[in-house]
Parts: sequence; structure tokens; C-alpha cells
Amino acid sequence: MSKYNQIYTDLLASITTERLQRGTRLPSETELMDAYQASRGTVRRAIEQLQERGFAQKIHGKGTFVLSPNPIEFQLGGIVSFYETHADLGDDVHTEVVEFTQFPLEGSLLQHIEAEAGTLITRIKRVRRIGGKRVILDINHFVADLIPGLDRSIAEQSIYAFIEQTLQLQISYAQRTIEALPRSKDDQAHLDLDGQSHVIVVSNQTFLQDGRQFEYTESRHTLDKFYFSDIARR
Repeated sequence: MSKYNQIYTDLLASITTERLQRGTRLPSETELMDAYQASRGTVRRAIEQLQERGFAQKIHGKGTFVLSPNPIEFQLGGIVSFYETHADLGDDVHTEVVEFTQFPLEGSLLQHIEAEAGTLITRIKRVRRIGGKRVILDINHFVADLIPGLDRSIAEQSIYAFIEQTLQLQISYAQRTIEALPRSKDDQAHLDLDGQSHVIVVSNQTFLQDGRQFEYTESRHTLDKFYFSDIARR
């Protein structure tokens, strides 16, 4: 086993068995270099791999700290609803609808939704609890004419299932961005941030098979519970 794999595997085992608990500082690069007789580049590569998989977070000037022993993976390549991930997340998963409103399209939303000003928009805010913690705030905006009949009971289940099975519409593709942004007032009100100053925001503009945009969503995630993966090809 290479030095890089040995360092990564040992640290990962310490995190997943909770010998190193959440919030604990990992050994410094210098300490790991001495312990494994490895170069700084090798140590840094192992730590970066832990960060990429959501197990640790480097804080400038303080060190690298354990985030979660079991981060949840979200794959970026497809369009999958939160409801469709339930089987992987276990039984202790709950959705709470905290806002359900309709209003005419205006202001900054015009930059994100391909529709005329004044078009009726349905906004739904949903808090996702996993293991009792509020870890995702989904803020969905649907073009009401394209997605009629939405109500709170549907929002508590799967909106995509309603679109595809009840409305018989084909969801085709999404344009997606991922950003780390300072926490908002909504985040502070609806997420268990545990002192985190930023959240990961995945924004989607989603389109039907005929090319019409029916949705703009911001999915706001706490830093300590998730990592995102994709497959890149040249």
C-alpha cells in the first residue's frame, strides 16, 4: 500500500469508527509527515481526499477538522428527487413544508426563470430532516401554468412523481450550479447550522422534454453532512 493510501485509510478508519469525533482536529501535516515518514505533498493529498469526500474541512489558520463519520453522497450527473434517495438515507428522514405561496414572476427571479414577467409562480420551501437534524432547505419555484394542481400534501411527498405520473410530463434536463455562500436568514431559521457561516447551494433550472423551463430551485445544504460526486470523461 502506498504512503498516501495508508495515511488516507488510517484517518478514514479513525473518523468512521468515531475514534476521531466530529469537530476534532486532525493531526497536522507536520505530525503526519513525522508519523508516516512521508512528504508534505503525500500527506496533503490524503487530507484533500478526506475533504473531497465530505469527512473533513480545512479551516485557514486553525487546521483540518472532522465533519461527519457518514457523509451523504449526492451524484451530480442525473436529475433525482430527494424522495427517490430515501432508500439510501434510511428511515429517519422527514420533510416539512414551511412555505407554500403563489405570486407573479418579478425581480431577481426573472434572471433564473425563462418566462414573462407577471407569470404566476408557485414557491415551496421544504426542510429536510435526516437523523433528526435539519440539513437541507429546498426552495422550489414552479411555473404554475406548466405544473398545475400542486398543493402541500404533494409537496410533502414527491413533486417529481406528481409531474411524471399524474401530469404525464417528461422531465428532460437541468442546468446546475454549485456554490458555497454565506448563510442567509432562511438558512438560520430553518437549518441546524451549528455555527457554520456558509452553506452549499445547488441551483437547478429544470426543463421539460419540449424545452420549456418549469422549475428553478435552490437546494441549500449544511456543510457537514454531504459531499457531491460526478464522473468526468475526456
